[in-house]
Amino acid sequence: MALTDTKEMFRKAYEGHYAIGAFNVNNMEIIQGIMEAAHEEQSAVILQASEGARKYAGSPYIVDLVKTAVRQYPEIPVALHLDHGSCFEVCKDCVDGGFTSVMFDGSKHPFEENVRITKQVVEYAHAHGVVVEAELGRLAGVEDMVSVDAKDAIFTDPEEAAEFVALTGCDSLAIAIGTSHGAYKYSGEPYLDYERLEKVGKLLPDFPIVLHGASTVIPEYVAKCNEFGGKVLGAKGVPEDMLRKAATMAVCKINIDTDIRLAMTAAIRESLVKHPENFDPRSYLKAGRQAVKDMVSHKIQAVVGSSHSI
Repeated sequence: MALTDTKEMFRKAYEGHYAIGAFNVNNMEIIQGIMEAAHEEQSAVILQASEGARKYAGSPYIVDLVKTAVRQYPEIPVALHLDHGSCFEVCKDCVDGGFTSVMFDGSKHPFEENVRITKQVVEYAHAHGVVVEAELGRLAGVEDMVSVDAKDAIFTDPEEAAEFVALTGCDSLAIAIGTSHGAYKYSGEPYLDYERLEKVGKLLPDFPIVLHGASTVIPEYVAKCNEFGGKVLGAKGVPEDMLRKAATMAVCKINIDTDIRLAMTAAIRESLVKHPENFDPRSYLKAGRQAVKDMVSHKIQAVVGSSHSI
């Protein structure tokens, strides 16, 4: 199976009341860990690269690594997605470079400007057989090249979301209902606005909704990271049962990045501390890869609910 877009994935997810996990990738070991988990769980996955990942690894490396993974696991539907494209030019470059899905994040712009650029991206991407995710409403927090103060975070207006989709022709929409980027998501109690999500779903029937900033920041991984020399203090994420509920509604795609970073970093730190004599990168990167696999398997089972769906 070649790389695919997300249309069929999302159709099946919507009908089956589950979501597809969208996992951020930065290097070979992360891609390997995700794909090993997807193979064991028999689940479609979205491998997504941010602008930061493209600058770090180089877009051609990411594309070719993902294509290699697809050849290794031909039974697994895989989409390669640009996460948080900041402008038309970046989205165009990814369309031209082999991505099957791109996201233009115009949430920082006024509504009319967001519509204008999103529509431009949609027209170009659709002409090349690529699907488009857009965003309306702003998430608080920090992740990669995205930074929004909590006071500037704006929950998505359902009626505006329906108008936006009609005006742009986008294929999926990321909305703000209480999730947050990064490891420090909440100072108080976690909250997701299910009523808002339900209203979006009624106004946009059968349309795929996306949740960004949906890592749980699992305490045991934070503790392990800190135990072996890390300094991740006061981190708090979105409880997994809250995300699972959203996945049974209109949400078809759930983004997970921070939990993968924490799991991999904790495993590598532990390996380096317990085996200080070892200077072979393959040893500690192998531990990191296994941690990614374990985390992704857990998310497929407990959060997105896509296990054995292909």
